Amino acid sequence: MSNSDVVITGLGVVSPIGIGVDTFWASLMAGASGVRTITSFDTSGTPLSFGAEVLDFDPKEFVKPRKSLKVMSRDIQFGVTVADLACAHAGITHGVVPPERFGVEFAADMMHCPLDEVEMACRASAANGEVDLHRWGREAMNHIFPLWMLKYLPNMPACHIAIAHDARGPNNSHSVGEASSLLAMAEAARVIQRGSAEVVVTGGTSSKMHPTLWYRESAGDTSHNSATPAAACRPFDLNRDGAVHGEGAAAFVFESRAHAAARNAPILARVLGYASAFEPRRNGAKIHGAGIRTAITAALRSAGVSPQDIGHVNAHGLSTIADDRAEAAAIRDLLGDVPVTAPKSYFGNIGAATGALEAAVSVMALVKQLVPPTLNYQTPDPECRVRVISGEPLRASKGVALLLNHSSMGQAAAMVLAAE
Repeated sequence: MSNSDVVITGLGVVSPIGIGVDTFWASLMAGASGVRTITSFDTSGTPLSFGAEVLDFDPKEFVKPRKSLKVMSRDIQFGVTVADLACAHAGITHGVVPPERFGVEFAADMMHCPLDEVEMACRASAANGEVDLHRWGREAMNHIFPLWMLKYLPNMPACHIAIAHDARGPNNSHSVGEASSLLAMAEAARVIQRGSAEVVVTGGTSSKMHPTLWYRESAGDTSHNSATPAAACRPFDLNRDGAVHGEGAAAFVFESRAHAAARNAPILARVLGYASAFEPRRNGAKIHGAGIRTAITAALRSAGVSPQDIGHVNAHGLSTIADDRAEAAAIRDLLGDVPVTAPKSYFGNIGAATGALEAAVSVMALVKQLVPPTLNYQTPDPECRVRVISGEPLRASKGVALLLNHSSMGQAAAMVLAAE
């Protein structure tokens, strides 16, 4: 089976700029930022006061049965929702796919619980103002929900999705930072290509809206532009000052072409190729871009396309000085003056889900033949010599997109998609 035999027939989105494909796309076309002052919890005393939150999300509208919400964190709720939306979009209902030929490949991060869930447990284990781990087992567990751990395991989105859709085929969870979603999507394509399934739900989910995570991550890599949050994420712009945290999820239905044709399913895009690579980054060393370059070269080879075939690059565009410069150099050196868009400017860095939401941008761009511009790109950085799409959407002249992501630990992933 060739790479072109894997097609995308469904898409579901929960994002800071809208829930559902239509709202998501309308926000992209309107240039609407999802980065704003955080309202879901008190940020006083925390290092950040803004980010890209998902607003107006009611899990009771999407998660069935509702009692399942007792064992679902916000990340899991997002994941289950986008999988349902993607299957509905693709027309995948009960009985359409034989259960043993239906798989799930999904990305997720370490999940953080609301602090009030563990407050009493910590208080019960405290001695002299500090938590005493020797007392934890004796005192704390009486204050912990018995199934608490099931709410926060990163393999649970894939599990809940499979249960909800009776998908008994290959099932894997991917937790590799910001590279997770593209790696999950690549494995979904492989599952179909090697004949292990006809349909795979794939994508990613994550929420970086948590003070514990903010304290754990390097404050130097995040934007501090609290005066104008919507302008904080500025990929490739000279005046960028760091990344912005976000939350959300996106899911796709990957399907063998034969199966899609047999049920007359409309095709959104084709998966042409993919690749991954690694660039060791010990002790917080800055990125040089070797992994990105290897992933780009291998993905083009996998897809059977040349640099001249690429209509747009969907860049990682983290909005940090070092990451953007390394990525821009790789794109320029290997792909030339190709148009580049950076969707994080709309919804920030969403960890394991960032690649899935960015892929949703390119899938819709291929469908609509319009590539959304990068927000907040005003002053080009001489060290980022790439042709950033800004101001207005770009009318696509070539129906091929290259998607890029990389993690802080050095993993890099690339995927090539094409219009049908």
